[in-house]
Amino acid sequence: MQKVCIIGAGASGIAAAKTLHQNGIDFDCFEKGSKIGGLWRYENDNGLSSVYKSLHINTNRDLMAFSDYPMPKDYPMFPHHSLIIDYFEDYVRYFAFGDKITFNTSVVSVSKNTDGSYHVTTDTGISQDYRAVLVCNGHHWNPRFPSPPFAGNFTGETMHSHYYKTPDIFQGKNVLVVGIGNSAVDIACEAARQYSGKVFISTRSGAYILPNWFWGMPFDKLASPLTSILPFSVQRTLLRLSLWLARGSQENYGVPTPKRKPLSEHPTISQDLLNLTGRGLIKIKPNIKELQCKKVLFDDGTTQDVDLLIYATGYKITFPFFKHESMKTFDNVENNNSLNLYKKMIHPDYAGLYFIGLMQPLGAIMPLSEWQAKWVAQILLGKSIPPSPAEMRHAIEKDKQELQTRYGNHSPRHTLQVDFFSYIRSVKKEMV
Repeated sequence: MQKVCIIGAGASGIAAAKTLHQNGIDFDCFEKGSKIGGLWRYENDNGLSSVYKSLHINTNRDLMAFSDYPMPKDYPMFPHHSLIIDYFEDYVRYFAFGDKITFNTSVVSVSKNTDGSYHVTTDTGISQDYRAVLVCNGHHWNPRFPSPPFAGNFTGETMHSHYYKTPDIFQGKNVLVVGIGNSAVDIACEAARQYSGKVFISTRSGAYILPNWFWGMPFDKLASPLTSILPFSVQRTLLRLSLWLARGSQENYGVPTPKRKPLSEHPTISQDLLNLTGRGLIKIKPNIKELQCKKVLFDDGTTQDVDLLIYATGYKITFPFFKHESMKTFDNVENNNSLNLYKKMIHPDYAGLYFIGLMQPLGAIMPLSEWQAKWVAQILLGKSIPPSPAEMRHAIEKDKQELQTRYGNHSPRHTLQVDFFSYIRSVKKEMV
């Protein structure tokens, strides 16, 4: 038994497939949809994409690209999602592994055999054992709503940001977006540009708003392997200074500054939000206290008429194929978004099971997935040996404590957090 199974042909799945292909490791890759791309494919027929029509990437094209296949120089610095799909398709063609992907095929069951291999079953009747499984099914497709839900009852329209596609739904409506992450802010800005109703963002703790551009260069280029090794306090100071130089105080635009220090939460990237709040086209409100039919009562005692309530409240980590008793460890993942994985990749009790792209960096996931796949390839070839289960558990616990110290809460949003360059260094250390 030599074959490996890859679940999903999104950005992480194709990075894994290309890496195994180059290393001569035989594999099957199963994709639910009819084409590659995962969440990046607008209206993907796999039914899981959260991409809206106007979406552009928030990470600059050079940082997002795979290491050995740069994005075309004629791409804008922050390309539209359609260009990202073109890039992915060119990547698959160039490295010639597209014939290894089986489309319109969902993995419905993964179970662990007594010999340590894994049995995989698909909805098309494939039932086969594999020596390893690479889980690349993504973590931005199963919407998460506030829990517990807000008090009261809302009689207007309600939706999750996952299902948002085009701005025509905003016409003539007062819109309230719950959350202040990247998607929340993008959607609120689109609603404000319709000039047809009031637009509000409700947030419990706020966020630091990072621009796309700084003095004519992508803001995220300020981060580098060099700055990532500076003391954390110095990194925070540099970020504060850069933000002040880029746009002054965000409070002057009507966006409250979070009480927590920079880098103690995942920041939000937007070139437009401060401009629109400064013009009064978007107003920031505190957390919702109660829903009152078509009115919303906020924690500050104010109320607002709302026609459309959009929850931009994140996603649950979900593995619909882990139903077998042998995979019961993952039963509660949806509730806490915590898998207890070494390097966000390997569970101590499941050798041969690897999670690719299951992380939330300040930066692009794709290069990190590529490094994960390179390490997995070395493990499969016997060139690298992961730490013992006991060593993994110790490292996992240490990582959890560090996240708790840094982010100061148990929010599911921060269980997947990694620092881009530090994470790459940590994976490289595991390799020969």
